[in-house]
Amino acid sequence: MTSAHARARLRGSGLSEQDAATVVEHLAAADRDGRSSHGLARIAWLEGLLDGTLDPAGTPRCVERTEGFERWHGGGALGYVTLAAICDALLADPPARSRLVVAEACFPTGVLGLWGRRLADAGLVAVVTATSPRRLPHPAGGPPLTGTNPVSIAIPSSDGQPLVADVSMGAVTHGDVLTGAARPEELVPFGGAQAHKAFALAVGLELLVGALAGPDHGALVLAARPEHDPVPALRALAAGVRLPGDRSRA
Repeated sequence: MTSAHARARLRGSGLSEQDAATVVEHLAAADRDGRSSHGLARIAWLEGLLDGTLDPAGTPRCVERTEGFERWHGGGALGYVTLAAICDALLADPPARSRLVVAEACFPTGVLGLWGRRLADAGLVAVVTATSPRRLPHPAGGPPLTGTNPVSIAIPSSDGQPLVADVSMGAVTHGDVLTGAARPEELVPFGGAQAHKAFALAVGLELLVGALAGPDHGALVLAARPEHDPVPALRALAAGVRLPGDRSRA
């Protein structure tokens, strides 16, 4: 599917030209990064969400703001649109030291590493996490108890190549299931015999976001100005080994 076709389909679902472009830009970037399960293949799924679950005309808004804290509400919009608006606001008015942004009613959120990278490219340290529908069971079995609840940590670097760690707590992603790359029963906490560690992280992130953003799916963005520049030293130590988030410069 081309980006133009994807935009047309989202416009047909009621999104504005700007919102459709925002979503497609994110999906296309996921495809370029090799994250096809989070790329343009998700258009049909998003169309389903826009057909009753979410509001194509929804507008995210900042409902509370201090220097170190913001609270946003998605207003029925796709989470991609909400996180794009939050990143725009952070870049337009960066924190003096740090700012925690809580996004209520924010789903789906896409590839969190792409939002973190955008902030890191502008010189901010960023932590981004979000909740999702309950899809992970306890490692001992039983019904799903928590979402895959990914987290991204993005660190800017003076070499122009930020480090971007982006990890979901599932052995596979829901996107893999949507695209047929994995079976639903494979969506369990990663780690095999150590799966209790991924489950613990998933539960911790679920409750962290829930405590701040409420019962609906939400997201947190922490942005801060760095005091040091640790990435180049790690990259030198790695001696050519690929680090999280590295992209080819070819």
